[in-house]
Amino acid sequence: MIKDINPIGRYIHVTGGQASTYVNGYSGLQGVGNVRYNTGNQNMEVYDGANWVTLNMGYAGVGLSQEAESLLDWAKQRRAEELALKARMDQHPGLRDAYERLEIMKALTLEEETKEQK
Repeated sequence: MIKDINPIGRYIHVTGGQASTYVNGYSGLQGVGNVRYNTGNQNMEVYDGANWVTLNMGYAGVGLSQEAESLLDWAKQRRAEELALKARMDQHPGLRDAYERLEIMKALTLEEETKEQK
């Protein structure tokens, strides 16, 4: 039986699991608080001193948040695009040269911007 599931981090989303069963404290009766598994109805039960009470067992769902799913979809698409570009650069040397010049220009402009910010 799961008592609770709590998300850790901003990209985990948890739903469900909101069930509880109240059992009276010890009333002097024998067996209060005993727990059993009822194979007939496939439920956990607890004895309250007079009756076997079915424990409310909820279902919980754990998954990524919409933002996390969106980011993973973007990363997957970006990876596919980069692999396709690499394959085209292997076939077309001019494209590889242009790509390398672009990367050099990006590095130079980043270096220039960093110096200006200091």
